Amino acid sequence: MSEKVVLHYFNGRGKMESIRWLLAAAGVEFEEVFFTKREQYLKLVNDGALMFQQVPLVEIDGMQLVQTKAILNYIAGKYNLYGKDLKERALIDMYSEGTSDLMDLIMIYYFTPENKQKSLSNIEQKAKERFLPVFEKGLANSHFLVGNQLSRADVHLLEASLMLQELFPTILSTFPKIQAFQEKMKALPRISKFLQPGSARKSPPDEPYVKIVKEVFSHVFK
Repeated sequence: MSEKVVLHYFNGRGKMESIRWLLAAAGVEFEEVFFTKREQYLKLVNDGALMFQQVPLVEIDGMQLVQTKAILNYIAGKYNLYGKDLKERALIDMYSEGTSDLMDLIMIYYFTPENKQKSLSNIEQKAKERFLPVFEKGLANSHFLVGNQLSRADVHLLEASLMLQELFPTILSTFPKIQAFQEKMKALPRISKFLQPGSARKSPPDEPYVKIVKEVFSHVFK
């Protein structure tokens, strides 16, 4: 198995994007293999590479890691983005799960052809009332959500807040702490590099991307 980190997924965000963000924040270079045909996915299944017949799949340190949370936990633990003790790790997990819930809402939106406006309104309401106030409070007295150093929770919050702004450009207008947090995060060299054109960061889902995902996972989108 290759010594390099290799990501197997679509040429789009989905569940792999947070993994790309975290690897970038850790300064880890990686290669990507993109699905364009269902046969690629079926070969991985038949080869036994997908424990639960699901992607993302990440080849790292001689392992074939699946399940998004497991992959993110491994990367965070390996590259010191997971707090200094179990208590900090628990807080990081809680914040990370919150950002994941928020990003899942946005992810589903792109694959839901009906009631687009209703879906947008639901995302905006939950972001403003349930999620953003928690992160604003968490940043009240620190540059970081947990402890005094960068963690995966910070990386996920930057990703999630930027995704929100793509849909609602002024949504952070009443959350000054998150705005300041964004600017500090964007100034970090590794994050800055990832935000530049030509990086591995993916654009929001478009119709061709959605079409390929539905074709490859035709067993899901019946």
